[in-house]
Amino acid sequence: MNLLTALPRDFLHFWYIEAPATLITFFVSVNKAFFQLFSLPLLLRTFFQPLKNEYRQGLVRFSIVMGIIVKSCLITVNLLLLVILISIEVIVFAIVLLFPLLPIFLLFL
Repeated sequence: MNLLTALPRDFLHFWYIEAPATLITFFVSVNKAFFQLFSLPLLLRTFFQPLKNEYRQGLVRFSIVMGIIVKSCLITVNLLLLVILISIEVIVFAIVLLFPLLPIFLLFL
């Protein structure tokens, strides 16, 4: 009988403490892979450097301006993808937290 009374407590502990912690560590891993794949920190670090490290006489200023233009486009796309990724993560996290309450809401519909 003690096992049956501990079951709801164990379920709630798993679903609202262990599962979100595991899900957050997974999302951190996905975000690290995103930053590694799309190299957003590298683009920000090298924003004012010439494109392809071109330092020939007469091409330095053009390479810097071209690098800023190309990197601006890439940073914009990266930030847009990052916002989409984080919004998907927030939605998935909310769905996971609210999923046990779904049967209760379905009973009252």
